[in-house]
Amino acid sequence: MTEMSDGFLHRYFLNNADKRLHKWMHYFDIYERHFSRFRQRAPVMIEIGVFGGGSLAMWKAFFGEGARIIGIDINPQCKVHEADGIEIFIGSQDDPELIERIFSKHPRVDIVLDDGSHVMEHMISSFELLYSRLHPHGVYVVEDTHTCYWPEYQGGLRQPGSFMEFTKDKLDEINAVHSRGALSVSDFTKATDCIACYDSVVVFERRPQGKRQAPATQAMGDT
Repeated sequence: MTEMSDGFLHRYFLNNADKRLHKWMHYFDIYERHFSRFRQRAPVMIEIGVFGGGSLAMWKAFFGEGARIIGIDINPQCKVHEADGIEIFIGSQDDPELIERIFSKHPRVDIVLDDGSHVMEHMISSFELLYSRLHPHGVYVVEDTHTCYWPEYQGGLRQPGSFMEFTKDKLDEINAVHSRGALSVSDFTKATDCIACYDSVVVFERRPQGKRQAPATQAMGDT
């Protein structure tokens, strides 16, 4: 899952003199940890939330030749940020028809980064619309999850319906095979390798899961 980072994203951000790019600094290490394996492999990425367009350009530079970066935003003016390898769809991140239109055109998507409204119902709806359609070895990242604790975004500490409470349920779901029947083994269980929780970021790494095994090995002659 992890590869050595060369600090590309930090350097790009600090040297950026083009489109507006606004990120928490500690996000870049997280991005490089989970995204480096896609570099120079022409991935398809969806970023929810375009705003100034700076991050779309950053991802195109980071992933390299052949990468396709797809932006989603409700503001029609964001279309101005389209460029070679960068395509923008206008609409709401929780609109099933919009998501269907994107996947009809781009059936393989490797990465989703949700930097959209940060409203709880939108974050959950987007995950439910997109996660199962990602490539089996894809990655889904939700950032700015500190809004899960803010009432103005439908959040609050241990607030039912917040994306953080949704994530806690997913932590149980990924371990369903060990629940002795208390939880059903779901498609999510069978498709998910890892859930990584950071300050303000949650990462879901997909990888098909087979039957869990726990063999024991022992040196010859040991008792």
